[in-house]
Amino acid sequence: MNNRKILNGLLDKFSLREHSVAVLRALDKLAKVGRDSVRNEIQTATGAANSAIDQVLQLTELTSRHQPGDNQRILAQLGPLCLGNPMAETGFEELRQIISATDAVGISDEHLGIDVSIARGLDYYTGSIYETFLSDLPGIGSVCSGGRYDNLAGLYTREELPGIGASLGLDRLLAAMEQLKLLPTSKTPADVLIVLFDLKLLPEYLKIAKDLRLAGLGVEVFPATAKLGQQFKYADRRGFTAALVMGENEMQQQQIQVKWLGSGEQVLAPLDPNHTALIAALRDRIPRSN
Repeated sequence: MNNRKILNGLLDKFSLREHSVAVLRALDKLAKVGRDSVRNEIQTATGAANSAIDQVLQLTELTSRHQPGDNQRILAQLGPLCLGNPMAETGFEELRQIISATDAVGISDEHLGIDVSIARGLDYYTGSIYETFLSDLPGIGSVCSGGRYDNLAGLYTREELPGIGASLGLDRLLAAMEQLKLLPTSKTPADVLIVLFDLKLLPEYLKIAKDLRLAGLGVEVFPATAKLGQQFKYADRRGFTAALVMGENEMQQQQIQVKWLGSGEQVLAPLDPNHTALIAALRDRIPRSN
């Protein structure tokens, strides 16, 4: 957790306030590209003296190691740096109050740490900002981040409406869960693949899929025309239980082929208006989906 008032106030103190957007965007990349790259980006964007850039980078080293007492240690170092700039002093007090409140309810430094390097590059943040990391997989990056912004709604209304927003990194969370083996091992949520044998019969395939789904079976219709061999390879790779094949001949005979992919067994099932016979044939080997 950090506070943008601290960053903006200290940039003002270091005579970098007019370049705050460029500096904060560079700092937001610190964990990704490293100190030297951030230094070069700030130098290129601002033309600031090395001493000023060093002060900014030293400030970002005030980072919790998630050990007991870390937050109080950082507050003790940060407080004197903020003195003399009203905005930085306000941000420091807001941060101190949050840490005091989280301490009171038993949230330890292990779970919530101050990190002055967190900048959140978007311009509209005005107060508390935060990023969330997974203890078991920190290298995957922030999985939830956001912060306080004042009067962003002023673009659309004359009322003063402060707000707090957050974004959830769903793709990162799923990737992390996969690496940590927290996801089910199945490759597809569906048991049945309807092979796209003839594009002209797509409406029939979709109707079959609808009826099977209404009966509680997971069904996927292959999404593009492709050779049958490719479609069956896809079915094997994704772990389908059965594949349904119907061409013009089967359609005229009101039948559909059911291929059990595990054994290679093939049977014909009759087609009726609501596909009850097909559903019954599939039910013999496939349980009802949740």
